[in-house]
Amino acid sequence: MSTNKENQGNAPFHLGEFLTRYSMVIALVIVFILFYFLTDGRLLYAQNMSNLLLQNGYVLVMACGMLLCILTGGNIDLSVGSVICMVGGVAAVMITNHGFNIYLTILICLAIGVLAGVWQGYWIGYVRIPPFITTLGGMFVFRGFGRLVLDSKTVSVQDPAFLNIFTAYIKIPGLDTDTRILSPLVIGALVVVFIFYSTISSRANKAKKGYRQNSALTDFGRSGLISAALLAYCYLLSQYKGVSVMLLWVVVICLIYHFITSKTAFGRYFYAVGGNEKATQLSGINTNKVYFIAYANMGLLAGLCGLLCLARVGSVNGSTGTSFEMDAIGSCFIGGASAYGGSGTVPGVIIGALLLGVINMGMSIMGIGDSWQYVVKGGVLLVAVIFDVVSNRKGGK
Repeated sequence: MSTNKENQGNAPFHLGEFLTRYSMVIALVIVFILFYFLTDGRLLYAQNMSNLLLQNGYVLVMACGMLLCILTGGNIDLSVGSVICMVGGVAAVMITNHGFNIYLTILICLAIGVLAGVWQGYWIGYVRIPPFITTLGGMFVFRGFGRLVLDSKTVSVQDPAFLNIFTAYIKIPGLDTDTRILSPLVIGALVVVFIFYSTISSRANKAKKGYRQNSALTDFGRSGLISAALLAYCYLLSQYKGVSVMLLWVVVICLIYHFITSKTAFGRYFYAVGGNEKATQLSGINTNKVYFIAYANMGLLAGLCGLLCLARVGSVNGSTGTSFEMDAIGSCFIGGASAYGGSGTVPGVIIGALLLGVINMGMSIMGIGDSWQYVVKGGVLLVAVIFDVVSNRKGGK
């Protein structure tokens, strides 16, 4: 018979377990160091580090939605890039050609994204048409609508009010001037304080309840490494233009979905469906609704990505968004999401997206063309999926 006392205490530190658990973080560090030397240090230029997240912001936002789809059983959404093209095209035409109010335009475009997701979610969740077939059809349909809206032309947006909502840089009076930018360092310091407070609070709460927990070295070491990386990044931002509004959009989306998937009962439904759908149904959970919400949510985030991409690039055409879904899917699988569903985290997705982003940026700085970048990214994705499949077989799944 077990007691709380048997569960108390810290779990001993095991190097092998640590390396397995944080394998993708270690891979990210190794790749970062590799490209740092291959680019003669240019990878760490302040502008490049600022652009690293800005150029991959849409990937992180899409990947948060794609994770929910994958959790339901390894399902994916192939229509994301086409929805981005369609929504971006509608926004560009409304603002540039017809002079619509930008806030009304944003609401209409997000609604279009949701409707696209609802349309697919209905067929997937309630009619049970396979997600691959449904979203493959959606990929062609929404791409076609996007090109019809654009009339096969490139439409640009130069309205500063719209662009500033997504791409402006934050300036805090008293901290930021034309020659000095301190706000990233202040924001970073506040986040570091929160990280250590959360670590201390979590350990105290587990100790109070008698739960077994990681060693202090593991928990505080992890918090220290995260804090050091964060402060270094904030310092580089302060050497360029500061914190972009787009970065805030990405951070807020990631935090919201991390909270949903890790702290709410509703978020656990996605894991349950992917783990064992029949058992989930027997427990009283409406699995049809879970599928429906996963794809409706993907439509919403694809709509937001359409606006983000339009604001960042400043224009949209019939090819906008091509292969974007592949980056989102790759980020999820590389970040540890299971090809069978039922496992995966938002922090893992972030690591996967950053890994792809560092590879893209490093190879671009080196002057290596897109063709080889696709080859390398495909190889990294294949290795990640093989690792997942082999691990599941060893575990008897």
